[in-house]
Amino acid sequence: MNKRDFIKKSSLGALGIAMAPSLLARTNFHNRLRTAHIGLGFQGVEDLEAISSHKLVDVVALCDVDANNLAAAHKLHPTAKVFADYRTMLNEMGNDIDAVIVSTPDHTHAPASVMAMNMDKPVYCQKPLTHHVSEARAMTKLAKEKNLVTQMGIQVHSFYDYKLATLLIQSGIIGKVHTVRAWSPKNWGYDGKAPEGSDPVPEHLDWNLWLGTSAERPYKEGVYHPGNWRKLMDYGCGTLGDMGVHIFDTPYNALELDVPRTIKNECRKPTGFGYPENNIVTYEFPGTKHTAETLKWVWYDGPGAPKSHKDLKLPDGEALHDQGAMFMGEKGRLYLPHFLKLPKLIVDGKYQEMDVESFNLGTPKRDYATEGKKHYHQFVEACFGREECSAPFSYASRLTETILLGVIAGRFPNKTLHWDNSTARFSEEEANQYLESPYRDF
Repeated sequence: MNKRDFIKKSSLGALGIAMAPSLLARTNFHNRLRTAHIGLGFQGVEDLEAISSHKLVDVVALCDVDANNLAAAHKLHPTAKVFADYRTMLNEMGNDIDAVIVSTPDHTHAPASVMAMNMDKPVYCQKPLTHHVSEARAMTKLAKEKNLVTQMGIQVHSFYDYKLATLLIQSGIIGKVHTVRAWSPKNWGYDGKAPEGSDPVPEHLDWNLWLGTSAERPYKEGVYHPGNWRKLMDYGCGTLGDMGVHIFDTPYNALELDVPRTIKNECRKPTGFGYPENNIVTYEFPGTKHTAETLKWVWYDGPGAPKSHKDLKLPDGEALHDQGAMFMGEKGRLYLPHFLKLPKLIVDGKYQEMDVESFNLGTPKRDYATEGKKHYHQFVEACFGREECSAPFSYASRLTETILLGVIAGRFPNKTLHWDNSTARFSEEEANQYLESPYRDF
């Protein structure tokens, strides 16, 4: 099944759901927001707890293909109905759900979100928004057509540190930015061979549902579920898709970038199974009002990242934070360590004081528990029409597309790929096959 067929099949009519007047009319939530949660592993439980901490949220449905995950989440919300298959959940409870939270492995983000959106449900979907470029564009189009509240799960987007960095860059504190370097030494790659044979599927796991729309393959203990799917081409998006989305977000947002013109990934040859363990991805973006005529962006990931470079040297021989981004501009550099660290201004090799109070952002919070809820609660408040989401699919899809283009470039090591934003195609025809993949009818 191709993407277009799946979107049609996921519509209410194809599923045989009656379009009740109450469902069509329920576009404003006056008293309570009834949420359904798809995917309840580590990140899914974090999403569940953060969304449900809003005083106006009622969790009415929980869904996971792993019975152990489902049971643990059900203890937190014992009145919620439980399901293994999100299609069954949405089919049976369509009229009793106001919003859907998708926290599955990447390959199920789009299928689950599209089905919910076709039922006119606001969707909060974890990052990266999709597994394929074609899915990201389709989800943005659908959200716009239906005028839905949407938010991608890049929680740090709403943190003080990252909002401050955005305002500093847009204030012109380092002038026009010509280069960004970003990095993470995390290793969500796998350079080994694909496993052989199969293992018995654990009783608590529905392997067919876990595979979802991806190709059928035998189960192997410890290879796919739980956790390791990020490393594998059929299910995740590597370190770039995991941490890159978080660390790209602030520079991408601050510089008001669109998608890149060219992409090159320096990495090992593709194996067809796992992502490279080390990647150096270089993007070239068309300029914006905050950048030089063109912007160069270099991403480093995997063990040992980042590669040593003069742009990344800190004053007084200070060690670089293990993850972060550096903006290079006409007047200096802005250093943004990742996660609960304030940005720092570097001019002529020395740190400089900054007037951050003038931006009226309040007092910085230094704990994740406080800051982490903002992004989720913003989504809830947007469903009530009181706020606007800061990472709607219209924004999230462009950021995700940029990330995914770098992931695809890893299939063509050391080769520059040229991207046409207007047609959503590469000039290099052999690369276009990776913009989407057929959906298995499961």
